[in-house]
Amino acid sequence: MSGYSDLRKGRFSQPGQAYLVTFTTADRRPLFDQSDRASDACRAITAARLWYRSRLLCWVLMPDHWHGVIELGAMDDLSTTVQRLKANSGRTIRRQYPDAGCIWERGFHDRSLRSGPAVLAAARYIVANPLRAGLARSVGQYPWWDAVWL
Repeated sequence: MSGYSDLRKGRFSQPGQAYLVTFTTADRRPLFDQSDRASDACRAITAARLWYRSRLLCWVLMPDHWHGVIELGAMDDLSTTVQRLKANSGRTIRRQYPDAGCIWERGFHDRSLRSGPAVLAAARYIVANPLRAGLARSVGQYPWWDAVWL
C-alpha cells in the first residue's frame, strides 16, 4: 500500500491530545494566494460550529497548504475533525469561486504532540511558516494565521 492508505496506518485519536496537522490543496495549486479566497477560507476553517468539542490552538493558511494544532475533544476523532474542516472550507470556496475546482488533496499528515513545550514549538513552527516561505518579513505582516496564546 502507498499514498493515503499509508497515512492512516497506526492513526489513533486520543481525546485531549494535541496534533500537528497538515494538508495541501489539490495538486498543490496556490489557491490561497488571492486575499479574497484566503479570507473566505479562513472564516470557514475557524467557524465556531466546527470547534464545539475540539479546539483549534494555532493555524496558518499558506497559498497551497494548511497547518494547524488541534486539541481533540472527548467525542471527536482526528479524521472526522479534519474531514469537517476540509469539507466546510471546500464547500465555502467552491460556492464563492466555482472556477476553483477541487480544493483539498485527499488525506492529511498528522503528528501527535507530547507535551506543552512540544505544542508551543509546533505553534512557533506554524506561525513562522510564511517567513520561511518569503511571504512576509514579520509574523504581523501575514494575515492568515491565529493562535490561542495571543
